[in-house]
Parts: sequence; C-alpha cells; structure tokens
Amino acid sequence: MRLVGIGLSALALVGLIACSKVPDTVKIGVAQPLSGPLAALGKDMLQGVELAVKEINASGVTVDGKTVHFQIVAVDDQSSAGVGEQVARHLVDEGVVAVIGHLNSGVSIQAAPIYAAKNIPQLAISTQPKYTQLGFPTTLRLVASDTIQGRAMGAYAATTLSESAGACAVVDDSSSYGKALADLAEKSLSAHGRTVALRRSFNDKTTEFGSLVKELKTRSVETIVTTLADFQVVALVKQLADAGLTNIKIVGGDTLKTNKLLAQKLPLEVFATSPVLEPMEFYRGAKFVGAFSAAYGHPPVYGAHYAYDAMYLLSNAVQRAKSVDGKVLTAKLRELEFMAPVTNVMKFGPDGEQIYGSVGVYRPRGGRWEALMSSDRW
Repeated sequence: MRLVGIGLSALALVGLIACSKVPDTVKIGVAQPLSGPLAALGKDMLQGVELAVKEINASGVTVDGKTVHFQIVAVDDQSSAGVGEQVARHLVDEGVVAVIGHLNSGVSIQAAPIYAAKNIPQLAISTQPKYTQLGFPTTLRLVASDTIQGRAMGAYAATTLSESAGACAVVDDSSSYGKALADLAEKSLSAHGRTVALRRSFNDKTTEFGSLVKELKTRSVETIVTTLADFQVVALVKQLADAGLTNIKIVGGDTLKTNKLLAQKLPLEVFATSPVLEPMEFYRGAKFVGAFSAAYGHPPVYGAHYAYDAMYLLSNAVQRAKSVDGKVLTAKLRELEFMAPVTNVMKFGPDGEQIYGSVGVYRPRGGRWEALMSSDRW
C-alpha cells in the first residue's frame, strides 16, 4: 500500500508538471519579408519585436508564479503567398504561441487558415479587408483597414483639397489590392457629392500616361485619387507638368508614402494616406524612436512601433490569461483594451479589426512626410 501511495504521489506530481499552463520559454513567431523589395519594412517590423522582447525579458515576466522568457522565431516570407504558407507551417512546427505577421495582405490571407487550424493568434499589419472577413477568431489586425483608408482618400480629396465641385479621376494599378482600394475611394468621393469623371486602370509597371493626360485635360479634372506606385506617380506628375496641368492635385495610398517619392522635386501637390501613423504622432513616440535609434543606429522606417506594441500586448495577454493555450490566449487578446506603450489604446472588435485604428494624411515637405491630419472616423 505504501509503494502504491508513493507511486500515486509521483504520478500526481508528474501530472501537475505536465499540465503547467506556460512553458519556461514562450515562442513568438515573427513572419515578415526579410529579403526582396520590401525587406527594409519587414526588418523594421522584426526589430520592433526584438526591442520589445529585450525589454520585457529584462524586466522579468512572471506568469502564475513562474518566471518565463519570450523567444522570437523569425522567418522570411519573401512577400510571397506561397512562401508565406510554407513559413506558417514551419512556425506551427516550432511551437509558437502567436505570430506577428504578415506585412502583405495576400501573404496574411494565405497563412491565416494554417494559424487558425492550430488556434494560433495572428497579429497582422496587413490592410486588405478580406483578411478579417475570413471569419477566423485568430485573425487580428494591428492598424486600420483599407475600408477606412479608402474613405480617407475620398473624403480628403472631396472636402479638404477642393474649393469647388470640380471633377475627380480615379486611377488604379490593376492589382487586386489597388483596384479594391480605388473602388472604396471612388465610393467615398461619390458619397461626398463629387463627380468621378474618369476611372482608369493601368498595369503596375506602366510609366507612360500620355492618353490619360489628354483625357484629364479634356474633362477638366481637378483631383486624381490613385493607387499607383511611387515611381508611377513620379512619371505621371512629370507628364502632367509638361502638359501644363500643374494645378491638379494627387491623393494616393500608402504606396506613395515612400523615400523614393520624398527624393523627388515635384511640381504638383501630392498627398499620401496611410494606416501606419508615424511614431512621432503619438505622445510617447519620441521615447520609442530614441530607444530604437540607440539599439539599431537609425530611426524606425515603417511600422516598428506597431510590432513593438503588439509584442507588449502579447506579453500582457499571456500574463493575464495565465496560459499559452491558443483558444485561451486568443480569447484574452480579443477581450483586452490595452494601453500600448506607443500607439495608445489597442482593442480588437468582434471581427478582429482594430477599433482605434486611424488613417493619416501626409505630404512631402523638407525631406520628410509631414503629418497633416489623422482620424478613425473618416
């Protein structure tokens, strides 16, 4: 009987250990483009998470009386949906409890079912509405969606740039992302009583816009709302100027808010909208920029502050949930109204959208993108 008692005690102890809710090391996946044209943006996101993990681990994290450390498992999705699916499966195999990824909407959408099948919360900076419309409880967005950005593009063009009821043109790059965002912007223009005199699509490599310039002149277009890329808008601006159409204003999406466009001397007014607000637009942004610059030798270039806050949000959720079980952690993330270190309050709605996500409007001035206004109520 004594031996049996000892055996049962040992089994009970093993059971308690086996049922421990949180391991010593909690793995967080970071899936971003770390090579290719968008590598600078992906590395910026990764560095934001790295900085947060370094600070969190140094502060000492205790979960249900147990000290834990966070560990990053970083993967390169190469901005490819196919590669994104592969690295998502790799992260699942690595035992990550959450993923901060991806950057590109197409990659996030492709990877989402893989994370959802294992109840792994996915915190993405992707903006395409379809991402959260997939209906998975694990799909969570860190910024405002293109639904809000499309409204912002149309509203700003219709109400702020115009002193009259002048005609507008809507021009997209034929990509699924560009066409969808342009459709939303066109709807917003119409809702604000503006006439859309021209709607045109070009492929994403076009730099010759002679036919468009002629049509714009004929129809007396006052404002162009576009989802063309930065290099395409640079070419379009030059051709408009050569045709004497220097009074036309251009409002674009976040594909215009780049260093490439900043480096140009533009003869027309160009504005860019973006759901990724600048860190210095936030009260605590200067502190973050200082810490980031000290750590990496340069300021953040894209969304590092959102990735940084996402990591702090995950740490807080793990501590409050006292668990890394996927269903429990996802439920806690959806429940929290978290005061983030940089970007103020983070809160996910029932559909996984960021309730407090805002879209800003910017213009190039003095070698930087000057913030003009931002709102979550466009």
